[in-house]
Amino acid sequence: MKKSKFLALALASVLAISSITGCGGKQNSTPNQGSTVSESKPITDLVTYETTAREVESWNILYTQMAVDFDVLTNLIDGLVAADEYGKLVPAIAESWETTDNGVTWTFHLRNDVKWVDVNGTEQAALTSADFITGLEWVLNYHKNAAANTSMPIELIKGAGDYYEYTKGLSAEEATALKTDKFLEMVGISTPDDYTVTYTCVSEKPYFDTVAAYSCLYPAPAALIEKLGIEGFIAVQPADMWYTGPYTMTSFIQGNEKVYTKNPAYYNTDCTRFDTVTVKMVESLDVAYQLYQTGELDNVDLTESNLTTINGSESNEFHNQMIEKRPRKYSFAIHFNYNKMKEDGTPDTNWNTAVANTAFRQAWYYGLDLSKWYARTNSINPLTCENNAYTMAGLVYTSDGKDYVDIVEEKLGIGEYNGETMVRLQKDKAAELKKQAMTELAAQGVTFPVEVDYYISASSQTALDSATVLQQAFSDSLGDDFVKLNIKTYVSSLTKEVRAPKLHSIVINGWGADYGDPQNFLGQETYGEDNAYYSVAYSNANDITNEELIGIYKNFTKMVNDANAINDDLDKRYEAYAEAEAYYIQNALAVPCYYEIAWELTHINDYSKANALFGIVNNKMINWETSVDAYTTEQYQAFKAAWEAGKSK
Repeated sequence: MKKSKFLALALASVLAISSITGCGGKQNSTPNQGSTVSESKPITDLVTYETTAREVESWNILYTQMAVDFDVLTNLIDGLVAADEYGKLVPAIAESWETTDNGVTWTFHLRNDVKWVDVNGTEQAALTSADFITGLEWVLNYHKNAAANTSMPIELIKGAGDYYEYTKGLSAEEATALKTDKFLEMVGISTPDDYTVTYTCVSEKPYFDTVAAYSCLYPAPAALIEKLGIEGFIAVQPADMWYTGPYTMTSFIQGNEKVYTKNPAYYNTDCTRFDTVTVKMVESLDVAYQLYQTGELDNVDLTESNLTTINGSESNEFHNQMIEKRPRKYSFAIHFNYNKMKEDGTPDTNWNTAVANTAFRQAWYYGLDLSKWYARTNSINPLTCENNAYTMAGLVYTSDGKDYVDIVEEKLGIGEYNGETMVRLQKDKAAELKKQAMTELAAQGVTFPVEVDYYISASSQTALDSATVLQQAFSDSLGDDFVKLNIKTYVSSLTKEVRAPKLHSIVINGWGADYGDPQNFLGQETYGEDNAYYSVAYSNANDITNEELIGIYKNFTKMVNDANAINDDLDKRYEAYAEAEAYYIQNALAVPCYYEIAWELTHINDYSKANALFGIVNNKMINWETSVDAYTTEQYQAFKAAWEAGKSK
């Protein structure tokens, strides 16, 4: 039987940790004795960091679809449910919920003590079920939310698609003037009282409660929208927001610093929170490392060079504090832009013609060796970062416990992960595909090498260093006669400066599930739909003119829709999705590339954090175990063992 990806990661981690803890060195805290709680004092005012490349772009939780925004906003606004350290759904605004008809109808019972507060923690209004109506109407109103976050409710909730199309057919003035009467007439949502919300799905959706962990079902206060106006609410800023979450954002200096302050009116009085959380925006991980060394940060991810330095010296003060992180919940892929523009606004015909050629894309899939690029994130176990599926491993399992991603990889012919070479590489096959592509494309007037424009933040040295390694990987793997990776920069917004004008050839980005089903991954890549996020926002697939490529996309879309129609047997559903995903990857419509598994030094027990593979709640900073003394590798082994023991119960 094929070894699962997660098992391979675990074995690699054990080997790496064993090699570290077998050495002597400084320890800054006493190892725990079978406990996941540090014996030293917890941190009351956390200081952490983000790189300037990951600055917030939108403060409207209903509009944004970017992880960098959600990681902040999940601490400011709560939804119906949250998740615990094992990824299990737990109550948030909803105290309880149930379905009595196998997932057609879902009823959520709300707490009666949740308050909307301003940035200073002053109460503005009580949260009621009406706020969930306001929120969903906003999401589904085309002229209010511009199709953002609509794919899930349209896919799942009765009448949601009809209402979206209805508003799309109105003028902007007519649509933005709508209240909720027409919405309630058309859409399967009702509020029997102030603290009950009921959703009616299009069919049996036994996983619908996992959708409640994502922002498309979040509440919005009508009074705030009325106060700010439509445009003001779209562009809302921290000083004007209303909050229901564990913190308010009391200071925001763009590109410099964020300060979260404990919300005095937060309903969950049983959870532990920090008094404040300060997020320092840094130019690079090297800068963050310097701040950690001087005690100004409580955690830091290690760069390739810093990790190598610490690991290579037993006398290094941090040698026994190296921690290999758990994989983040995002499955990263190389996304192609099929309708690229030049900077003067004219089509980049050379790229658009080349990328429409299947052999051109497949040569990347079989030939691009990313192992040295992985080392930028994880120089000790670089190939633990290898990813060969589009969907994130661990999202869903069959009735006999098999990971859905293992089924996809079996259909792709992916073998055992060996930790030595990328398992999908087939150099001879890649060379044949390259030759085929160059012959076919030369006949269409394409000139070589094909220029590949790849954009990074101008302010991030870390991004530049990684992009330079990636550039060399393209050269070594695919050849300078075939493609040339151009490193280009944007100043502050990838969305506005790059995606909107369609300047990118490729974007490397990760998708984390919004709910617990493969549809949430594959539905972002379908053809001919406004709300397929990656198809529309990154790949511009609906603008393709190449008939062969359109045919591939239509076949894939049909396979996804057929899989989504299977609701009475989850095993059959997952099998059908796996067929669609394998087809997508075999045609290299995007190229899966990596899992983010870094090494760190930290005062935070990551095993105490929420760990859902769906939704936006994982970075909610409540119930985090911390220590004023840095954790050791040995302590983390105990944390991991305790977590695994708890998971098996």
